[in-house]
Amino acid sequence: MRTTSTTPARPVLIAALALTTAGSLLLTPHPAGADPKPAPTRHEPALDRRAAQAPASAAARALGIDAPAGRPITGYPREQVLSPDPENPADKSLKLGLTPYHAIAPKLNALQALGDRVSVEVTGKSAGGHRLYLVTVTAPETDRQARAQERMRDLIENAPATAAKSAEIKASYKAPVFFNNNIHGNEWEGTDASLKLIEQLATAKDKRTADLLAHSRLYFNITANPDGRIAGTRANANGFDLNRDFVTASQPETRVMRQIEIDKQPAVMLDLHGYVNGTLIEPTTPPHGENYEYDLFLKNTYANALGMEAAVNGLGYTPAKDGVEPAQIPFRDQQEGWDDWPPIFTPQYAAFHGTVAAHTVEIPLQVNNSAYTSLPVEELRRRSAVNTAVAGAAIRATLDFVQARRASLVADQIEVFRRGAAGAAQVPVSEKTVPGVPGIGPEDVYTTTFPRAYVIPAGRTAAARLVDHLLANDIRVTRATKAFHLSGRTYAKGSYVVDMHQPKRGLANVLLADGRDISDKVSVMYDISGWSLGRLWGAEVTAAPTGRLTGLPLRSVDKATSVGRVAPHGDLGLRLDDPAAIAALNSLLQQGVPVRTTADGGTAIVPASARPKAMALARTHDVAFDATRLTGTTPLHRTRVAAAVTPGELFALREMNFEVTPVSTAVLNAGYDWSATDVLMVSTGLEYTDLTAPARTALDAFLAKPEGHGLVGRGIGGAELSTATGLLAAKPVEGNGDANGVVRMVNAGPITTGTPGYGFVYAPVWFTDLGPQVRVEQSYATGNPLLSGHWRPLEDGTGGPSAAAGRPSVISGPHAVLFGTEPLFRDHPKGEFPQVARALFNMAAVKESG
Repeated sequence: MRTTSTTPARPVLIAALALTTAGSLLLTPHPAGADPKPAPTRHEPALDRRAAQAPASAAARALGIDAPAGRPITGYPREQVLSPDPENPADKSLKLGLTPYHAIAPKLNALQALGDRVSVEVTGKSAGGHRLYLVTVTAPETDRQARAQERMRDLIENAPATAAKSAEIKASYKAPVFFNNNIHGNEWEGTDASLKLIEQLATAKDKRTADLLAHSRLYFNITANPDGRIAGTRANANGFDLNRDFVTASQPETRVMRQIEIDKQPAVMLDLHGYVNGTLIEPTTPPHGENYEYDLFLKNTYANALGMEAAVNGLGYTPAKDGVEPAQIPFRDQQEGWDDWPPIFTPQYAAFHGTVAAHTVEIPLQVNNSAYTSLPVEELRRRSAVNTAVAGAAIRATLDFVQARRASLVADQIEVFRRGAAGAAQVPVSEKTVPGVPGIGPEDVYTTTFPRAYVIPAGRTAAARLVDHLLANDIRVTRATKAFHLSGRTYAKGSYVVDMHQPKRGLANVLLADGRDISDKVSVMYDISGWSLGRLWGAEVTAAPTGRLTGLPLRSVDKATSVGRVAPHGDLGLRLDDPAAIAALNSLLQQGVPVRTTADGGTAIVPASARPKAMALARTHDVAFDATRLTGTTPLHRTRVAAAVTPGELFALREMNFEVTPVSTAVLNAGYDWSATDVLMVSTGLEYTDLTAPARTALDAFLAKPEGHGLVGRGIGGAELSTATGLLAAKPVEGNGDANGVVRMVNAGPITTGTPGYGFVYAPVWFTDLGPQVRVEQSYATGNPLLSGHWRPLEDGTGGPSAAAGRPSVISGPHAVLFGTEPLFRDHPKGEFPQVARALFNMAAVKESG
């Protein structure tokens, strides 16, 4: 369940071959007792369609475009024998009668052996080290035919105006369709429905199936989250909800899905989830993402939803007999509460890569969480069988939709890219612009104004990180070879420019723009409503609203220029304004290098004797060690953290190379040795009142030592522990628990100085009634502090942004630092990470400074 140009073009490959045309879908099961024949084994090329070898055609050369170089493109099938995984009797799928992870590799080997339609590639590994499998089902292709498909696919994205006129594409292009399964590990059945369907497609003898596979490539991400599938958890082994990670892409599974979107460029995709009864099929309620071409998206998504609804209801399940309610389409059946505003969800992210029909499908009958442990096995297996059938019906209906509308789907994908490349205006939805979709009203109209370009000044680690992130998302970036003038401002040589006349302008804008305050649009949002990398990642990002890029000294880049360096002489200064710098500092401290910080805590002074170590770290973390004559004031030491925090916070702490031991109420009650801990960080999972008397005594002793050990608290959980232990005299005030977004901040103390004047909140907290020893490190801005997101007052008028305005958001004292913001939220707001690092160093230093 979701629970919420002047830019030089990249290589374009022009279609040169026409393939056999085809026609709708009828699946014939594999005949019982058939003798499958083995197929030859091949190695699948790396998942990177732009690394292909193919000569540029005359049309490509006429456009001034060269062919990419790299591994050759081979035809289909692309088969390989997968080694088996050890049998795991603890796999949670087994209880449900579903396919355990260890049975997937043998199953895929068997499917490849059924004929010449099924190919398997390993696209990467999960956080827990399990292989991720992508299955391609299509009619066989020669190497030459496969190269032709790649040429057409590149043409669609990179020269869409030409692609729109291409007779080869209209006749021969295989529409890419993507089925993403099991992204939430304990929402299992999409995997099993896909495996069943792949077997049917592999062996069906009817003309309609042959026609479908001659005109499309079907991609199945068999299990996007094998860690969770095995463990029966929503999250992966790192504790991350992968369906919230597409803006940040912190997890390996997310990066694999991102690359599939880029390389395969699906026109249609389903993301199979559970459990909502009746089956929930997107499109969604408002607000709708303002950065994608919603008119094209709604037209196709609604039409496919109707087909899936008919197929699911056509299975004949009833509320009385089976406990299955009729399917529902939120756009039609709900007012609000299931939106497609943030691109953190798989279908919404897919839209930015040209997917014009993308759906979350929530199958109906719960088998996870409390149901998994409380229901009899027979009932769980009955439900899982129903869910598998429902998922299969949705997939099959989608294939019928693709077969019936292949030409228009491809044309609409081309139009998405054409609008972006041309800088064309978006088309607001209405019953006129999106015929056939009833009930469109002004509440559904969301568009934005794209700037002419974004400029990112170079020279800082944060800028390089941001540029590399944009490139990883298939966004085109250039770099200035000379100083230049744009939109009334002069920029230095080396600045990066994101030309917004590019095919994936929507994704560029969704990542770099401030976003919008949508508090007045709906009463509540499903998940986050603001996420701006331009404000939260610590890099300077400037929008150039107008201007001409023609003639500017810009050159395409495929990687950010390194900023790592080490001054050749004397002591070194390392600015602590980026998580990479914190990681480098922690490495030095763990190696015993004597480091001091400046009085404001913003710079680490590293002795000249550590230059060789600094040189290695500059390369590893891409950070700058500059010459300095400062000596520093406060010595820093290796900082060991006991952390009762969210998985995202734990991941961020480790990303900064802190030595972290997870703790909780249960861990402390079991007897925790505090001698190896310097600082306690708490946001969740540690309740003082639930501690046993010995555990409470040990915690009190740790925090009350004369030389001091500090607490870093976040949110109401951290503040309550501070209050319970008497560390900081302050009253925490909880804002609206549904509020979230990017907020304007005023930095006032050494904990926050030098970090962005923006923060992120998710259930914001602020502080009043401050004691005499409490220092305000940061406050919410006056007026309306919300820059983008959703933050309303509660029904009684309290808890809103006006109540938080001007109030302290981060405070400190001799033995505690408290955050009312979310500086490590889901490993996302990178520019805020140093605030937490400084707080931890500050508390660890208490034992020396008193």
